[in-house]
Amino acid sequence: MIGRHARPALLAVALVLVFVAAADAAAKPRTVLVLPFDASTLAREQQWLGEGAAQVVGLALAQHPSFVQIERSRLASFGSPEVWGDDVVVQAMRGVRAEAALFGRIHRTNTDIVVQPRLAEMKGANVETVALEPITVTESDLITRLGTLPTAFARTLRVTISEGEAGRMEKAARPTRSMRAFELFTRGQIELYRAKQESREAAAELLSRAIEADPNFVVAQYTLGTVHQALGNRWKAAAQFRAATQLDPLLPEPLKALGDLFLAAPRRLFDQAVEAYTKAIELRPFYAEAHVGLGDARAAKGEVDAAIGAYQKALVYNPVNPRVHLSLGKIYYSEKGLYYEAVNAYKKAIELDPASVDARMGLGEVYEEKGLYKEALDEYRRVIDLDSKHTGALYNLALVYEKVDPREAIVQWERYIALAAQLPSEKDWVDVARQHLRKLRNQLKE
Repeated sequence: MIGRHARPALLAVALVLVFVAAADAAAKPRTVLVLPFDASTLAREQQWLGEGAAQVVGLALAQHPSFVQIERSRLASFGSPEVWGDDVVVQAMRGVRAEAALFGRIHRTNTDIVVQPRLAEMKGANVETVALEPITVTESDLITRLGTLPTAFARTLRVTISEGEAGRMEKAARPTRSMRAFELFTRGQIELYRAKQESREAAAELLSRAIEADPNFVVAQYTLGTVHQALGNRWKAAAQFRAATQLDPLLPEPLKALGDLFLAAPRRLFDQAVEAYTKAIELRPFYAEAHVGLGDARAAKGEVDAAIGAYQKALVYNPVNPRVHLSLGKIYYSEKGLYYEAVNAYKKAIELDPASVDARMGLGEVYEEKGLYKEALDEYRRVIDLDSKHTGALYNLALVYEKVDPREAIVQWERYIALAAQLPSEKDWVDVARQHLRKLRNQLKE
């Protein structure tokens, strides 16, 4: 690859689709947004209940193959509205192409709490919004009664629920009996959605306190592990994931999280990652993210057909996962040189997640190698628009400008060096950049 951040080829692509057994794809998945309920009329110290209701719904729907939940991070372009009212919900649905949105309102009537669930559903080109039966409850019974929301939403969406699915959904919808632990967990999740270092540190403290309030709160256990991993505390993360699997050996999320941890390990623990992802899939065959992880692990081992199979299965269970299309784009181009297939895969990833800098970098590098410099420049600029400190995009931008506009290349090399010289990890690349800069300046003097 010409690009500075091009990755070495790991895979060859198999030009066959993996057909999944009919039993695996019996129910067509529906893409849904699970949003915080409007709790703005509650006292400030109780407004966390709006997010709490969303957490209950999300945990339960993850147990059913008919629901594909769109990650909240994909709503970043819509900001962080204090209230997810009908108009904002419809706008978000159209923006991420969700088939339905699950939200609502929570308010007080005298001493009771009233939960008013709402459902917005795409009907052709229009969105229809309906109000479900309200739930009136005392504060002491709130956790129990919130647990009825997921089933109510599923039935309104006309989704069939088997006895086994109902049991798993009911268990997931009541993750703890402690109101205090649930509050601390929910506040921790709110911090995580802010996606900043200080927010992650605050989330770690809140989740730790939730576990102190209820040591058997398994969801808080593995969520704390993901926070430790994001903070770079690998050993603490592994300890939390293992604690979660000991508390509930039938829960696949901590196993999938262990797979992520192994896959990112500097010691290349790919076999351990495969084992963890496989166990998670055995527990929940429709766990799309575990199939993605398994594909990544197989790809890292150079097992091409197995990687492609895992990615295709992930798309069966979650057809709107941008990570899968990103991974396929890398495979199509890096080993097989399938230009059109790679471009289409990267474009699909970008269509699903316009903020995916990795997909835009990959697409830019494909354009660059094919001599489509204008298109490559456009993609690298879009990466920089999304992340002004993305050194890879700055470096590649300067390289492409060398071919079309040497004077502008000098400007871009200077810009890259000014930023990257402060980063120890960029030292070797900065040395190369300075060589390019000297060469260009000498050429322009001649």
